Amino acid sequence: MKLHEIHIRDPFVLVWQGRYYMYGTRGLEAWNTKCTGLDVFVSDDLENWSEPHVVFHRPTNFWADRDFWAPEVHEYNGAFYMLVSFKSENERRGTQILVADTPLGPFRLHSDGPVTPRDWDCLDGTLYVDENQCPHMVFCHEWTQIRDGAMYAVPLFGDLSRAVGEPILLSNASEPKWATGTNGNYITDGPFLLRASDGTLSMLWSSIADGAYVQAVAYSESGEIIGPWKHREHPIFDNDGGHGMIFTTLEGESKLIFHSPNKTSLERPKILDNVWV
Repeated sequence: MKLHEIHIRDPFVLVWQGRYYMYGTRGLEAWNTKCTGLDVFVSDDLENWSEPHVVFHRPTNFWADRDFWAPEVHEYNGAFYMLVSFKSENERRGTQILVADTPLGPFRLHSDGPVTPRDWDCLDGTLYVDENQCPHMVFCHEWTQIRDGAMYAVPLFGDLSRAVGEPILLSNASEPKWATGTNGNYITDGPFLLRASDGTLSMLWSSIADGAYVQAVAYSESGEIIGPWKHREHPIFDNDGGHGMIFTTLEGESKLIFHSPNKTSLERPKILDNVWV
């Protein structure tokens, strides 16, 4: 398959042993439908990809049956951990952690349900390991519950099985000058943290500006996860695309991947040279 033929949202690329592994929200199961699982696509060159390989199939009696959103996979302490958001009719959306022995799965349940607060609407948890090797999860507290969506960080137990502290507020979606929101609601989507070679700690995230889904960047003024976080004056991509992450190619080049457009049935992964972070 060619990259432009793959129908996923929220793409995430893991580079491991000379190959690229791309995960994402299944396009056909993203909205208003029962979800069955998650896939990975494998490539040697970022243009030609395998057919989808199922890495997680919804277990019998699993608590969630919808909104299997934004899976991302990290190699950590000799295993592969997937952070993914789930929801059911009677349970709030939250990010749960799965584990596997290889990037191809199968991924099995690791945390006991979501590691985000059970009484919050949450999504898009991402793993960040600080310079002291302490793992954290950064996630979104959704606008659906608080109107002005927020970004939080929570420390994780060493084996990533649970949170070990209270969530810490990092920023709100209304803070950037460019944030316009929609009908008084401000959206936080898709955090991804990256430490640059000069030591700068950056966070990619997405929101709405002038009616368009955008890719944005913020920087920690302290260089630590607690911030304070300063937002770039303008989004880095404002043409109906976002929920991105950054990876380094086998040739050592830095790339940004996100989905665009942000329209149902049309979403496709898009890869650009990373010139922002």
